[in-house]
Amino acid sequence: MNFNNKLINVSFMTWTKFYLGIRNTVCIFVLIAGTFASINAQGFKYSKPSWWIGGAAGANLNFHRGSTQNLNAEFTPPVVFKNGSGVGLFAGPVLEYHSASGLGLMLQAAYDSKRGSFDQVLSPCNCPADLSTNLSYVSVEPSLRFAPGNSNFYLYGGPRVSFNTAKSFTYKLGINPAYPEQEPTPDVNGDLSDVKSTLISMQIGAGYDIPLNSRDHRIQAVLSPFVAYQPYLGQSPRTLETWNITTFRVGAALKFGSGSLESTTGGIMDETQVSFTVNSPKNIPTQRAVTETFPLRNYVFFDLGSTKIPERYVMIDEEQAKGFKEDQPEVFSPKKLSGRSNREMMVYYNVLNITGERMVNNPSSTITLVGSSEKGPKDGLMMAESVRDYISGVFSLDTSRIHLEGRDKPKIPSEQPGATLELDLLRAGDRRVTIESNSPALLMQFENGKTGSMNPVQINSVQNSPLDSYVSFSVGGASKSLTSWSLAIKDKKGMVQNFGPYTQEKVFIPGKTILGDKTEGDYRITMTGNKIDGTQVVKSTTTNIMQWTPTKDETGMRYSILYEFNDSKAINLYEKYLADVLSPKIPLGSKVLIHGYTDIIGNEASNYELSLARAHNVHNIIQNSLNKAGRKDVTFEVYGFGEDEVYSPFDNKYPEERFYNRTVIIDIIPKK
Repeated sequence: MNFNNKLINVSFMTWTKFYLGIRNTVCIFVLIAGTFASINAQGFKYSKPSWWIGGAAGANLNFHRGSTQNLNAEFTPPVVFKNGSGVGLFAGPVLEYHSASGLGLMLQAAYDSKRGSFDQVLSPCNCPADLSTNLSYVSVEPSLRFAPGNSNFYLYGGPRVSFNTAKSFTYKLGINPAYPEQEPTPDVNGDLSDVKSTLISMQIGAGYDIPLNSRDHRIQAVLSPFVAYQPYLGQSPRTLETWNITTFRVGAALKFGSGSLESTTGGIMDETQVSFTVNSPKNIPTQRAVTETFPLRNYVFFDLGSTKIPERYVMIDEEQAKGFKEDQPEVFSPKKLSGRSNREMMVYYNVLNITGERMVNNPSSTITLVGSSEKGPKDGLMMAESVRDYISGVFSLDTSRIHLEGRDKPKIPSEQPGATLELDLLRAGDRRVTIESNSPALLMQFENGKTGSMNPVQINSVQNSPLDSYVSFSVGGASKSLTSWSLAIKDKKGMVQNFGPYTQEKVFIPGKTILGDKTEGDYRITMTGNKIDGTQVVKSTTTNIMQWTPTKDETGMRYSILYEFNDSKAINLYEKYLADVLSPKIPLGSKVLIHGYTDIIGNEASNYELSLARAHNVHNIIQNSLNKAGRKDVTFEVYGFGEDEVYSPFDNKYPEERFYNRTVIIDIIPKK
C-alpha cells in the first residue's frame, strides 16, 4: 500500500475526536487571549515582543515502516507485522525568541505520542491478526527559527531528544471465517521489550504568526498554525528488528509576549504612562504652487447697529466695474484686509462685485437679497436695499432683476433655540444679507433652488509652509497624565526655540518655523510635561529637518468644503460635488491631505473632535467614490485642528472669517 493510501486510511473517528479537542482548546485560548489583551490595553504603541511564551497542541500523523514480531520475552505472535499508521497527540509549552533580523530560537518540551496500528495480516490459522502500539515520549525540541524579512511567516528546524514514557501494545487475533462458531481468542496486552529509552532525531517545519490584538497593547498574543516533518532517521523505537517511524505534525501554538513603548521616528523607549515621539517629513516643501477652487459664501455681513455695507468689502465705481474680472480680484483689494490667508479673503470681499459681473454676463439671471436682522424684518430689508443699490448702480443692472426680502433670522441661523454661550458671536453671524438665485450660471454645479451656493472662484497662488511640511510632536497619555507640556528645540549651535504649553496629545509646527533661513539641521528636542501630581516628566529625542523647493511643474490642487455651525456632515451639495467632480480629478498616485477646522465658538476639546469628524466625513466620501471607480492608487492623510488659531485658515474677528473657518480643506499633491 503506498504512502497516499496510508494517509487516507487514518482512522476517521480518531481524527474527529482529536479535532474537536484541539478546536475547543484553541477557542478557549483565544478567548483568554482577547480578554487578557483588552484588560492590558493602554492606548499607546508598543513594539513587537522579543520573547514569547505559550502552549502548543497538534496531531502527530505517524507512519510505521519496517517490520516487528518479537514483542517481548513472553509473547511472539506467529506472524510478522509490517507498516502501519496512526494519529497521536502532541501538546506542551513553547518558548520563543524573535530578533529584529528575523533569526530566532524555539524550544518545545511536550507530550509526544507515536501511537499507531500495523496493517492487518493473516495468521497460519487463516485468522486476521492486528497489532496496535502506544509509544509515547516526552520530547525536548530546540530549533533555530527564521522569519524572512522579519515577516509573520517562519521556518524552523533542529534536533529532537525524546524520552520514552509508554510502550504498550495490544495484539488481537480474530476468528477464522470458515469457523464462525469458534471461541474468540483473548487479546494480548503488554509492554514492548527492547525499547530505546532515548531517541535522538530531527525535524523541519514552517508556521505563521497571526496577531490576535493590535500593537496598542503591551501584552500581545499570536495564534501560530504550524506543520513539521520528522523523518525516520533516529526514530527506530527498538534495539531489534527494522521498525521505524516517520511523522508529519500539524498543530497550532498560542503565544503571549510583552512589548515596550515604542517611538517610530527615533524617540526613546519608555515604560511610563507618557510616550513622546517626533515625526519629521523627509523633505519639507517651503512653498507650492496651487490652483485653488475657493467656495464663495453668498453672505454679506453687516455691523451691529448699521445698515451700510461695511468698509472691509471691496466697493468700486462704474468705470472700474467695466474692467473687473472675478479671477483677478487682487486688482481691487479691500481697504482693511483681514485674515492670515489674504488671497482667499480678497476673493470673498469682492463677493458683491463677482455677483454683479456674473449678472452682467448672464442677462437673464436674477437674484433675491434676503436681509436678516435681530431688530426685525424692516431693518433686514434696509440692509438688502444697501446691497441692491450698490450692485445695480455700479454694474448698471435693472433693479427688476433684484428682489428684496426682510427677515428677523436667516433661513439657516447660527443661533439655535436654547443657546446660551457666546451669543454675541452667534448673533453677529445672523446679521447678514444672503444672495439667493435660481439662475444656473450663478450657482455651483449640481445646485438649484434659492438656497443654493454660489459658483466657486478658481485662483492661482503660492502656498507657503504647506501642510506636509509640518513636523508632528506626539505625547501619548498627555490628556490623562499631564496638565500641560512644552517643547525645547535645540540646534547644533546651542540655540533653543521654545514652544507651548500645550494640552492636546498631538501638535504640528511648520518645518520652516523651526529651520528659519536654514535648509537643513539636526535638532535635539526635549519635551517637559507637568504631571497631575506636581512632578515633571522629561523626554528627549533627535530629528533631522530638511527643506526643499518643489519644481515649478509641481502644482497642487486645493478645494474647500463648507459646514454649517456645529455640524459634522457636509452640506448635501458638496457630497455630490466631492464624488462626481473632485474625485475624478485626482491624478494617479496622488497624496491627498484632508484637514478639518472650526471657528472659536464652543468648547476647545469639542471643536477638535468636530474638526476631525468633518475631515473623516470628507475622506469617507472621496474614498468611497474612488473605490467605486476601482482605484486604489491614492494615499490619504487626515487631520483635525479644531479652533487652534495657529493653524486655522482665517482669523476669527469677523463673522465671515468664522464662517470660512467651519471648513475642511483638501490638498491634492500629484505624484512627483
